[in-house]
Amino acid sequence: MSLFSQALAARSSLLHADTDAVRLIDGAGDGLPGVYLETFASHWLVSTTGASVPAVVADWLRQQPRSIYHKCLSQQQKESPTHFHGPRVDAPFLARENGVNFEISFHSGYSQGIFLDQRDNRQRVRSRVQKGDTVLNTFAYTGVFSVFGALGGAQTTTLDLSQPYLDWAKRNFSHNQLDPLEHHFCKGDTFHWLRRFEKQGRKFHGIILDPPTFSRDEKGTVFRVENDYGALANLAHRCLHPGGWILCSTNCHKLHPKDFERQLRAALPRRSQFTHTPMPPDFTDTPYLKSVWVEC
Repeated sequence: MSLFSQALAARSSLLHADTDAVRLIDGAGDGLPGVYLETFASHWLVSTTGASVPAVVADWLRQQPRSIYHKCLSQQQKESPTHFHGPRVDAPFLARENGVNFEISFHSGYSQGIFLDQRDNRQRVRSRVQKGDTVLNTFAYTGVFSVFGALGGAQTTTLDLSQPYLDWAKRNFSHNQLDPLEHHFCKGDTFHWLRRFEKQGRKFHGIILDPPTFSRDEKGTVFRVENDYGALANLAHRCLHPGGWILCSTNCHKLHPKDFERQLRAALPRRSQFTHTPMPPDFTDTPYLKSVWVEC
């Protein structure tokens, strides 16, 4: 059995009627360093650390009867995927995760609408909220965490700097028969809004924090996850109901899980409880994503 067949066979149990978006090949974890393959509703996206798809991989992909797009994993040239093989997919389309619909686009820039490494955390949000809860989703991107929270019965607030992403988030609500008008959408800087919520006395039962590893606000203030995550968590805690939870997550490769928890413990009340959760089973390469559920 080839490395390709082995990788796909290992993920077969993850693909079913309710989930058609998983990582099929995860680089060195599947014996193919620098090559990552994801499926979205039967359309494939191959991502490579090199500028092109390695020849042996390209030959195998061209034998597959499906639409395939290629993305170069470059921090300098964050471009949309390019068509590689099979029928073109020119319009956005729906994929599913644990019975939830979300919109995918191969023409919307560097990211396609969802980060599959957060699959288990999204499902956990849905399972732990109940009707009447309030959930704040910061750095929300296309709002998929918010959709899972809303499906669990919570009223959600979706916060992002980008209006196009907030519009995308509203469409994701509609794709799941949820009325966006029954939820809140805020455009702007997370730090600004957290301070605003604190002044308003607005509290949430759950808060999702998954910031970029590096950012600079309009005043030039720099945020680096490895140095500043604790300050972000502390600010979020001031907007949390007693007994609430915060999902603290980062994909910063150079931040060790122990150092991440050390930041959180220094910033949050001593009584807080910390639970680390692993990445989904289709992510077999380096476990870069750190996820800590904090009960405050």
